[in-house]
Amino acid sequence: MKNLTPSQKGAAVEAEVAAAAIRLGLPVLRPLNEGRRYDLVIDLDPRLIRVQCKLARRMGSVLVVGLRTNRCTPGGYVSTTYTTAEVDAIGACSPDTRECFLIPIEEVCGQSAVHLRLDPAENNQSQGIRWARDYLFAEAIQRLVGDDAESR
Repeated sequence: MKNLTPSQKGAAVEAEVAAAAIRLGLPVLRPLNEGRRYDLVIDLDPRLIRVQCKLARRMGSVLVVGLRTNRCTPGGYVSTTYTTAEVDAIGACSPDTRECFLIPIEEVCGQSAVHLRLDPAENNQSQGIRWARDYLFAEAIQRLVGDDAESR
């Protein structure tokens, strides 16, 4: 992905997250026009989840997922984060681990980045760590489907 433009990287990440959902037998919907804060919608029947897709960059033993978006408006350059009113989850793809992750927006709302740890910290810290394995795509989807079944 090193030689790709930011738009090409975004398209590749969206394709990987969509493919992860499709491999689980889930329908994936795409907006016909730009302007919404999500890239994909995954149909969990009866629930739809709006997913913003992001690249997960490896930095040592951590995957870093940037959660800021930047755009040019008539009033100037605007940098914002995501809210629960705009998206339901962040879909992240790591080319280094070749895995996709799904992070509920409630856990990272308003944050500029999220760190998913792959290996234990050298200082043995365990409190407050988000383990990448806890957000693996298939397992995260299964939890969402289970939560929906329990609430019915």
